[in-house]
Amino acid sequence: MALIAAAELGLTAFLFTAGNDISTWATPGYHSLLIVLCFEAAWTLVFSTAYMIWVVDGAVHLLANVASSVFWLLLTSILWGTGAGLIHSSRSGGSCLGGTSTLRCRQTLTVEALGWTEFGLCCATLVVTVLWMKSGKKLYIRDSRTLV
Repeated sequence: MALIAAAELGLTAFLFTAGNDISTWATPGYHSLLIVLCFEAAWTLVFSTAYMIWVVDGAVHLLANVASSVFWLLLTSILWGTGAGLIHSSRSGGSCLGGTSTLRCRQTLTVEALGWTEFGLCCATLVVTVLWMKSGKKLYIRDSRTLV
């Protein structure tokens, strides 16, 4: 999730900057959608990296528990589903054949594809986490500091 979010963050930031430089946007709401997707990518990158570090470190504080993971995954799934759906509905057509803006069209398709991929990863991770909680199996993480 963190790697896809990093790619999405880079591409949306590039498209946002490129659009600001020439002051043209594909549709009136495209500029705002890029800002939303850029925020979602930064959100996902920060929190997914934090959760990975907490799991590896064996942290046992409030934000590192399973319930907060489920809440975070649910919220992030809703954000990505909404963002990807809005960017999909803002585009006109699915083909990028011909025209002078073929490259920009393909970049927009990539933004949408990465958004749907992130949405799918969030949903899959949420389902696996809930199933793991329902199974009742405990996950014991040995802290590397206990070996010292």
